[in-house]
Amino acid sequence: MPTAPLMTVTGTTLVLAAPAATAPSPVAPAPRAQGPYRRLFALPGARAFTAGNLLARLPMGMFGISAVMMIAGQRGSYALAGAVTATGLGATALVAPWTARLIDRHGQARIAVPATLIAVLGSLALIVCVRLEAPAWTLFAAYAATATTPNIGGMSRARWTHLLRDSPAAHHTAMSFEQAADEFCYMFGPVLAAFLCTAAFPEAGTLTGAALLLTGMLVFTSRRATEPPVTAAPRRGSPLRALGPLLVLFLALGLVFGSMEVSSIAYLDAHRLGAGTGLVLALQATGSCAAGLLYGTLRPRGLGTCLAVLAAAMALPAAAAATGSVVLLAPALLLAGMATAPTMVTAMARVHAVTPEGRLNEGMTLAVTAILAGIAAGSATAGAAVDHLGPAAAYLLPAAAALAAIVAGRFIRRAGDHARVVLAADAQDRQ
Repeated sequence: MPTAPLMTVTGTTLVLAAPAATAPSPVAPAPRAQGPYRRLFALPGARAFTAGNLLARLPMGMFGISAVMMIAGQRGSYALAGAVTATGLGATALVAPWTARLIDRHGQARIAVPATLIAVLGSLALIVCVRLEAPAWTLFAAYAATATTPNIGGMSRARWTHLLRDSPAAHHTAMSFEQAADEFCYMFGPVLAAFLCTAAFPEAGTLTGAALLLTGMLVFTSRRATEPPVTAAPRRGSPLRALGPLLVLFLALGLVFGSMEVSSIAYLDAHRLGAGTGLVLALQATGSCAAGLLYGTLRPRGLGTCLAVLAAAMALPAAAAATGSVVLLAPALLLAGMATAPTMVTAMARVHAVTPEGRLNEGMTLAVTAILAGIAAGSATAGAAVDHLGPAAAYLLPAAAALAAIVAGRFIRRAGDHARVVLAADAQDRQ
């Protein structure tokens, strides 16, 4: 505590004596600033629902390859295995938007848990039918039942949107994390499935995937405090009508992904890399995962910029393949993957912006459905190109699809204006 100066008298002069010097108090170090991801997961309940989300999302990369290896191993027919999984994708494209609509209307926990149970029962039925050598049509029916699997990525994004509705920067970080999680699960899931099916027994991949899906979904839906509330207002807006050309964009992006995967597999198989094929293919997903996490710490870019970078990056594998060098192809795939996540994050942000209130999960599921349709078309087209033109020439397809995405992106602003008109009209109707 500071003391008052002391007074002394020298002759006739009054002198103020300075107080004794006090040692300066130590300065407390400034608190270390938290990174964007640390702040993100400091939110109450965020870590718990994210853990469930990742557990339930990992099987999304496991089920397809597990079914193919199980059916082909037991029935000796890759044609049958491919047809069964293709039927499952087609059923998912039809059923997933309806499941998402029910989730938006009645809540995540109320719909997602029974829908997951149906999907898990479908997986178990597939195992039984394969084991008992049941007629082929039973395999199609059992795998089609797995189409009720909820879009766990969409539900997780909906939770972040609810929690971070007043923080655009944190919401951007959350969406970047979700995209990185997608890439990780689709990169690690097939590797885990292949290991289980070969090291244990053919049904191990499907069994493990079903167990992870059910466990993760139960953990995710148990965190009710972070679940978006169900609005009682009538849902007059249509996500399909509001999204407009955005779905064309996602279709083109799916073409990029599907054609790139098939072209890469064919090219690497032609060079007979053996076990190294999986490692080279993983570079694209690794680049996308890393870029997604990095993009979450940066200021978001415009969709046009991201699409232009994507188009330039997709030209790199085509150029590398033309040289006939796998050594050049590996870094080209890594760079191509790094352009993927920022584009997807930015495009999904547009979905958030134009989807009518209370229909977000349905809107994101429609976007994912468009991507799946593009992947299927891209895979089929690239397969035909490989057979007729060779694997190196097939790499021109993802580059061309990326240019098509730029063309689709030019109409996105018009779609945003159209969506604002639609939402305004819906608001007037509610009034």
